[in-house]
Amino acid sequence: MMQALESTHDSDWVLTHEGYSVLTENAVESRFALGNGFMGMRASRPVSRGPTWVSWQGFVRWASWPRCYVAGLFDRPNTVPPVPALVPVADWSRVRLVLDDNSQLMMDGEFLSSVRQLDMRRGILLSDLSYRAHAGITINGDELRLVSLADRAVGLQVLRFSLDRNGIDVMLEANFAMAGMGMEPLQLDRDVCAWRTEGSHKAVAMAGSATLRADGHPLAPERSFSLRWIWRWRSVAGQVLELDRLVTVARSDGLADDPAPVASDALARSRALGWRGVLAAHETAWQQHWDASDVIIEGADDEIQEAVRFAVYHLTSAANPEDESVSIGARGLTGDAYFGHVFWDTEIYLLPFYVAVWPEAARALLMYRYHTLPGARAKAAAMGYRGALYAWESADTGEETTPERVVGPGGETIDILTGRMEQHISADVAYAVWQYWRATGDEGFFADAGAEILLETARFWASRAVPEADGKRHIRHVIGPDEYHEDVDDNAFTNVMARWNIARGLEAIEVMRARWPDRAAALLERLALSEPELADWRDAVEHIVTGLDPTTGLYEQFAGFYKLEPLDLSLYADRKVPIDVVIGRERTQRSQVVKQADVVALIALLPDEFPGAAAKANFRYYEPRCAHGSSLSAGIHALVAARLGETEIALRYLRHAAAADLELDLNSAGGIRIAGLGGVWQAIVLGFAGLDLTGDILGLDPKLPPQWRSLSFRARWKDRSVAIRIAGRTVEARLVNGQPMEMRIAGATRKLTAGATLQVSI
Repeated sequence: MMQALESTHDSDWVLTHEGYSVLTENAVESRFALGNGFMGMRASRPVSRGPTWVSWQGFVRWASWPRCYVAGLFDRPNTVPPVPALVPVADWSRVRLVLDDNSQLMMDGEFLSSVRQLDMRRGILLSDLSYRAHAGITINGDELRLVSLADRAVGLQVLRFSLDRNGIDVMLEANFAMAGMGMEPLQLDRDVCAWRTEGSHKAVAMAGSATLRADGHPLAPERSFSLRWIWRWRSVAGQVLELDRLVTVARSDGLADDPAPVASDALARSRALGWRGVLAAHETAWQQHWDASDVIIEGADDEIQEAVRFAVYHLTSAANPEDESVSIGARGLTGDAYFGHVFWDTEIYLLPFYVAVWPEAARALLMYRYHTLPGARAKAAAMGYRGALYAWESADTGEETTPERVVGPGGETIDILTGRMEQHISADVAYAVWQYWRATGDEGFFADAGAEILLETARFWASRAVPEADGKRHIRHVIGPDEYHEDVDDNAFTNVMARWNIARGLEAIEVMRARWPDRAAALLERLALSEPELADWRDAVEHIVTGLDPTTGLYEQFAGFYKLEPLDLSLYADRKVPIDVVIGRERTQRSQVVKQADVVALIALLPDEFPGAAAKANFRYYEPRCAHGSSLSAGIHALVAARLGETEIALRYLRHAAAADLELDLNSAGGIRIAGLGGVWQAIVLGFAGLDLTGDILGLDPKLPPQWRSLSFRARWKDRSVAIRIAGRTVEARLVNGQPMEMRIAGATRKLTAGATLQVSI
């Protein structure tokens, strides 16, 4: 095998899947997916198992789900309910192999050996296959595939194979499978095609080139259709055929913009580099990202080291700092689940990684929320409130895309309440805005966009928290993070985050007036924010019900939670399905069983709301009541437990979070659960390392497990990069670049200067 197709052969960096099973193929395609924030591609095999036109039924499941996605390419398909969804573009990795007039499908022959590898260090997919086709013909092949991190428009495939027979009539077709389905063709030229979505009127263009060599000598293709190459020859046993294919993709969001020239230009520069040049540039880009984002744990078990690298790989693959019009959906660009919609996951579970490691990506994700403010304002107004209420599920416009009802497996109609009632999303966005600004000092963002988000979300909460006869302000009829309990009053997470949001809105006005008085006055005038309204905000901060019992330090998760039936979850420890499936939905709603971190999530986000022993008391109360019915839950529990010094509990939850996408389960078929991966990174860096980006100076308060010999990573802080290594009771910090700074380590403030390594005993 040529050197370029070889992996790093490092088990810490390479995920390997051997063999083939129709039961796990879909999950492997998700786990090993490629992405660069603009384009995403599932790790489907280049040779098809067969067509995928059979309708999806509850009892029928695709053995393989080939998909290529372009971020932001949404349209409203003919589905029930009719909600916007990511539109898949042509799968440019497809090949069709015909031997003696027999088309080869992966379901017809016999796998002699099959190995697929995701080389996370280099961001490439590698496959090695030996396959017995009809008449006993053996095909041996290997493949390299990537979507470029150096040039996000570009994808590359290098495919090599040989036959063990002489004299076979061979036809190889390289095509762009399913090109244009659900889209109107705009241009179908030989090397570039363009299509437009029927409803949203977005356009996408794809350009490509392909070369086939036999023992190094190029073969001439037939070019009967656009983006299709066909070669014919008679086989020579052992002769090596090598196909290299370049593809470029461009998206446009306006009727006046033609993406075809953009795709053509990208193809021209890629062809000038050649496939080896494209590969080299891509590998260099990945190495630069790993230099900034790698997390190295000495003494941890292999699973945890592998899991954090897997998390960083997919987090890096999902973001694109060059595009402020898109965000990251719940499954990234790795699968169809949730239609590509964006949830609170992005701000709460993903943004901490980007803020600490890749703030340029964090800024673009927050600018997406700024650009979708009109949709958030419209939703608030439609519900009778002021300000901005962000969509629980958001696509490209910021309008609410959560279906109002769906048809259940038994044909019953099920109301979906999250779009109307899970409103903490607005506080979550505001939280991410504030954390980004505090960590980066990006005053241009704050003045141009961040302050307006803070003010409009604060305005929503002030109008939402209604004064009542008891002199308090209540937020009724909501759903908190614990979605097992719907339509509750005064959810602690929602109310405390709302109060925090309003307080930060008031603080944002003070910051604007102090630093940019003219801009502050213009913003307040444009938003028609008057002093009487701001006085109402201050009243809301003072009087919003939080559910806190000052005598115990416990927050009641929502009004009436303590009166629900206690449930001993240890009796159901061996369950293989969520607890609501085991005991039924109605009993779940009557019980003190929590779907995912709710009050525990509040401890993670706002630790100052839990002074003294309150954090530990709340964690010990709610942790045994949580059934972890969401992949978002375990990582946050690990983070909080690690900060509290509950090391063994934290490690148990970290392993739980790590296994969610590393293990092959049916739920992975819809794409990797990227929020859970963000939780893995947070548990290690914000939890065990105790990295704190929220204060006036960078903070570190490590509580490493005793079996970990060391933990190393880098963090960005206000235009500086700091390399940190924690080993036992010693912390080493080195200012990689940037101006001298102060850093708080285990409560003591130290000075960091360039070129010197600070060593502190804790």
